[in-house]
Amino acid sequence: MNDHLDKIKNAIEPLRHQIVNHKVYSAINDIDDLKVFMQYHIFAVWDFMSLLKSLQNSLTCTNVPWFPKGSADTRHLINEIVVGEESDVDSFGNRKSHFELYLDAMHQCGADTSQIKKFIEVLKKAGDFHSAFIASDIPKEARDFVDFTFKIIGSNKDYLQSAIFTFGREDLIPGMFVSIVNDIHKNFPDSISIFKYYLERHIEVDGDHHSHLALQMTSNLCGTDEQFWKEAEQASIESLQKRIDLWDGAYRQIMNRTTTTVNRHLAKSGAEVSN
Repeated sequence: MNDHLDKIKNAIEPLRHQIVNHKVYSAINDIDDLKVFMQYHIFAVWDFMSLLKSLQNSLTCTNVPWFPKGSADTRHLINEIVVGEESDVDSFGNRKSHFELYLDAMHQCGADTSQIKKFIEVLKKAGDFHSAFIASDIPKEARDFVDFTFKIIGSNKDYLQSAIFTFGREDLIPGMFVSIVNDIHKNFPDSISIFKYYLERHIEVDGDHHSHLALQMTSNLCGTDEQFWKEAEQASIESLQKRIDLWDGAYRQIMNRTTTTVNRHLAKSGAEVSN
């Protein structure tokens, strides 16, 4: 393994530990808690696709007339990842991006998709993130997460985009969360079967094969430039912190929902006793 890659891995390990052991996972006790989590997570799934396409635009020729661009090895790496992320298969064999698959999962379990849909609708029409954020009223943590990703995209530094793609996104779903989803699936098989499939595909494709491709891509792009590696490490750290903040937001929302539900039940019980 490249020494620079090892250095970044060591630098981000405490943050990765926080993410894979985050309290949000243990707070998910039922399907309604899972819905809240998904309503936050969907924004990370969406801007992951944007990051991916930005890398493809930077590293390959997407214009006509076509001309060779950059390293053929790097072109191969990003194009292979794009195929898997943008045109994977669902459980019925239909071609779909992972974002579309996630939306299907949200629809199946009844999670609210109005914010992400409104966000995309306004962004398509206005091309302005601020207007899209205001119109969709998305949580601050999700907004900050997307803002950071697009700050990196806007830097036009492909090695930074590759770094947060590699270290800030891949292999961050802990086994505990998978176990929780499997337990909920036992009770609600017709409500979260698509989400269960999404997680399985993510672990199988993104967390294994794609992670190796992404590591090689980052190594190729940073090369022997020490400044590139330094910036890549800092961007990776910031990216993981934004993920922690996103999970913090989802956790608070889940706990608020739980507290409200408990208080409502207590109030109802009190009213029944007094009657």
